[in-house]
Amino acid sequence: MIFGRSERGNPPVEPVTLKILVAGGFGVGKTTLVGAVSEIRPLRTEELLTEAGRPVDDTSGVEAKSTTTVAMDFGRITLREDLVLYLFGTPGQERFWFMWDELSEGALGAVVLADTRRLEDCFAAVDYFERRAIPFLVGVNCFEGSARYPEDAVRRALDLDDDVPLVLCDARDRESVKEVLVGVVQHAMTQAARRRSAVTT
Repeated sequence: MIFGRSERGNPPVEPVTLKILVAGGFGVGKTTLVGAVSEIRPLRTEELLTEAGRPVDDTSGVEAKSTTTVAMDFGRITLREDLVLYLFGTPGQERFWFMWDELSEGALGAVVLADTRRLEDCFAAVDYFERRAIPFLVGVNCFEGSARYPEDAVRRALDLDDDVPLVLCDARDRESVKEVLVGVVQHAMTQAARRRSAVTT
């Protein structure tokens, strides 16, 4: 690439940029997921947990966690030359949920991370995206030592619609996270095609 033009004389491809949210409960692995796949150093807005916050921060199940996201995590991944995803990790604690409306503006879709040890922690995220008709995928983050349950059992526990994808993943593993993100994009495109079809028929 020389002075903004390719060596063959063709103009550079202007990539399509898509916005994906990563949501879920406190300590489920959102910051880890964004960091595992981002090709840039992720922007993180983490602060130390303090004694003053203990009455409102539920750390049960994640007692070893010492920080929390207070605004968002941000990362970027180029899937193809013409397709770039911007990742926005949402804060997991209820007192920071006011940020979700801002972060969801213009989002193509979302990943809801779930931990089978604390499935109830992702109910709020599932409800949020359902109410706003934002396509989402549930990624069950497979923590070491956590019980593995059949997909149907997790679906029933989360009361998911049949067309909502559910996948097992490892938020620490780049290839696993890439598969999750590809799944979100494909699901969002399928939902958009259905809506267009419903309008024209």
